[in-house]
Amino acid sequence: MPRCLSEFLTPPVAQKIGYVRGIHRELDPLITGMDYDSRRIKPGNLYFALPGLHVDGHAFIPGAIQQGAAAIIHQDEPGDYREGVVYIRVRDSRFAMAAMADAFYGSPSEHLVVTGVTGTEGKSTTVYLIYQLLGLAGKRAGFISTVQYDTGEGEVKNPEHQTTPEAPAIQCFLREMLDHGVEYAVLEASSHGLSPRTNRLGEVAFDAGVMTNVTHEHLEFHGTWEHYREDKANLFRALDRFDHVKALGRSGEGPKTTVPAFGVVNADDPSHTYFAAATRRRTFTFSVRGARADLGIVSLKSEALGNCYEVRAAENGEPVLIQDRLPGAFNAGNVLGALLTVSGLLAVPVRDLIPLVPRLKPVRGRMTAVNRGQPFEVLVDYAHTPSSFETIFPPLRERMDRSGGRIISLFGSAGERDTQKRPLQGRIASQWSDLLILTDEDPRGEIPRAILEEIAAGCPGRRPGEDLFLIPDRPAAIRKALSLARPGDLLLLLGKGHENSIIYGDTAMVYDEIGEAEKALAEMGYG
Repeated sequence: MPRCLSEFLTPPVAQKIGYVRGIHRELDPLITGMDYDSRRIKPGNLYFALPGLHVDGHAFIPGAIQQGAAAIIHQDEPGDYREGVVYIRVRDSRFAMAAMADAFYGSPSEHLVVTGVTGTEGKSTTVYLIYQLLGLAGKRAGFISTVQYDTGEGEVKNPEHQTTPEAPAIQCFLREMLDHGVEYAVLEASSHGLSPRTNRLGEVAFDAGVMTNVTHEHLEFHGTWEHYREDKANLFRALDRFDHVKALGRSGEGPKTTVPAFGVVNADDPSHTYFAAATRRRTFTFSVRGARADLGIVSLKSEALGNCYEVRAAENGEPVLIQDRLPGAFNAGNVLGALLTVSGLLAVPVRDLIPLVPRLKPVRGRMTAVNRGQPFEVLVDYAHTPSSFETIFPPLRERMDRSGGRIISLFGSAGERDTQKRPLQGRIASQWSDLLILTDEDPRGEIPRAILEEIAAGCPGRRPGEDLFLIPDRPAAIRKALSLARPGDLLLLLGKGHENSIIYGDTAMVYDEIGEAEKALAEMGYG
């Protein structure tokens, strides 16, 4: 949707982006798109020069111009100014990117009912469940998650590792949803995306916010757990910041509609009151552990293929039975959060939505079974934090104790990320597993073996080569784990889940955990 620069760089937008100075402002180029990666710049694009951890985007301004950039957003002096190119200096080019992207794409979130889902675990699944429930209820919905997205033309795998893309991608996706007739958008809102330091979601007009939980993660970015939680709560603060009277639909010329604004929080998490206090809007609660809540579980039975649970809604107090097809007891909480959210969005009782639950599909890479006829169970899951380990292991241990099988756990820890969690991962996995195999999970610039030794430091009493193995090469580690499995055992492949690459240095190598497990099983003669 090419637009002249003057059409969207209006005085209010200039104020938002922290406009400092413009060079060659008398020019009014036709802007064809925008990007912050000079390698992707096309003729007529606007280029954002962003300061970075390893490289500075200002150094690539000449390359962006060579690629055809018509305008440059920068916060530092670029060195020289080329004729025929507009230079706009702002206080913070990354922060400015959100307002510019929103304006360029016509503020699409002002014409959609937008739900954001934040939390340490459960975000992708809850996003996908809300999206599915809206569709099953007859609504046109789109979504963006770590795993996949749908802008109105069907589900597509997300090729990026970023949970929340940068602002231009977010606004472009929302614009596509609007153009395809979508009315409801569901976004996975990471702490990075909600932080004012990145401002990726700063211009999204959220109508509903969901908090799944808040535990130990991403301290390498936020510094402290308290700051991590504060950034996540920006989702709920946004509910008060935006006008919820929207002109829904592509043209934005339809009748104004007052969209319900509310929050949904996990009452089992100690931070639920913090999030509820972050907004003036009503906040609904759910619980799987017996906490007082608007929707809570009375009893739960988890099996390999799904869960059966009895819930009680505060609206009438009568227990209702729910059956899902989502492996993993923790998914019951994700279902409750999704039910409350869709109930609030559509103004219908939760009871009316419960018959739709058996039709919900799981997310690929979240407790995904790999079965080629082998006499043991193989599950692939994205769990990679201490709290996610504490969530998934106990019910699996209980199930395997009933059957007499062992748990073999294979996992690692990401490089250049939160290092404090590594021994915690080791301690929790060691508590619940019979055998441990530590392996690579995006080492990035760190020494792979050193990462594994940090995890192993949390596993005292383990005997290397007997019930503890450190095998950096992940495909080799999977084959070792499969060779150790006996009939009736459970092999857990954790940490990669849906991801389609593994990162060494700054290179993303193609990798698919499910495909690798299937390949290894085929080599063993299964299937």
